[in-house]
Amino acid sequence: MILIVESGSTKADWICIDNHGKTIFSTRTEGLNPSVLKNDILSDRISGNSLIYENRDNVSHVYFYGAGVGVDTAKDRIRLVCSKIFGNSAVQIREDTYAAIYAVTSPKEPSIVCILGTGSNCTYFDGENVEQRVISLGYIVMDEASGNFYGRQLIRSFYFNQLPSDLAVKLSKQYNLDAEVIEKNLYRKENPNVYMAKFGKFVIANKQEPLLRDIILDGLRRFTKHQILQFEDCQEVPIHFIGTVAFYLVDEIKEVLKEFGLTLGIIVRRPIDRLVRYHIDLLKQTV
Repeated sequence: MILIVESGSTKADWICIDNHGKTIFSTRTEGLNPSVLKNDILSDRISGNSLIYENRDNVSHVYFYGAGVGVDTAKDRIRLVCSKIFGNSAVQIREDTYAAIYAVTSPKEPSIVCILGTGSNCTYFDGENVEQRVISLGYIVMDEASGNFYGRQLIRSFYFNQLPSDLAVKLSKQYNLDAEVIEKNLYRKENPNVYMAKFGKFVIANKQEPLLRDIILDGLRRFTKHQILQFEDCQEVPIHFIGTVAFYLVDEIKEVLKEFGLTLGIIVRRPIDRLVRYHIDLLKQTV
């Protein structure tokens, strides 16, 4: 049995296949980002899923693609957690960037692949090799155009009294905006990026509001300038997008890319299904 995992900060999709590529089960856990979660929390989130835990001894390989594993220390932590649970398995850990690339690119086709979900990043794929020009410093400094970024801008606008009164009332009815509650979630609880991304959903759901539309476009323009335009031939290759934020902001992405003379490729909300096809193709090559 082979486990393929595609994990962001908010959720992780798991699909188990046999050695012939047939799906045995699929399931979902909370996100498994080692940059913001302790080992015991990571372990509990995996072991707490009955399908995964009951089949753990039958798994021969775990292919884990995740957010927050860009540095070796984080990668080693998630490998340690997985190795303890799946004691009979070989464990491979790769950044979520690779899941995105395998999900949207064609062999030998140069392209730029962007992730817009709870967090964000951008990678160049030359058809064989992967290149990132910007090293992510995480949700506090980076993550432009992500759910976390939009949530942060919304809270700032609320507390700086920039939101129209009707929008402020609407926001207050949907969320607890007490300063003590927000500070506790941001500074004393795990997954502050996921917490902030929940407010990002409000921005996207109300994107017809002029102020929120401006926030969305500003985030996309920042992301384009700071990430996509790092690559010299960005106007010559398709720009693909992965993630829930990208999925719901198709029109806005098209608008901003057009401003910069860039070509939109495809947008995929969940890469796990295409990622499984990639691994099935690998299995066929070994038969």
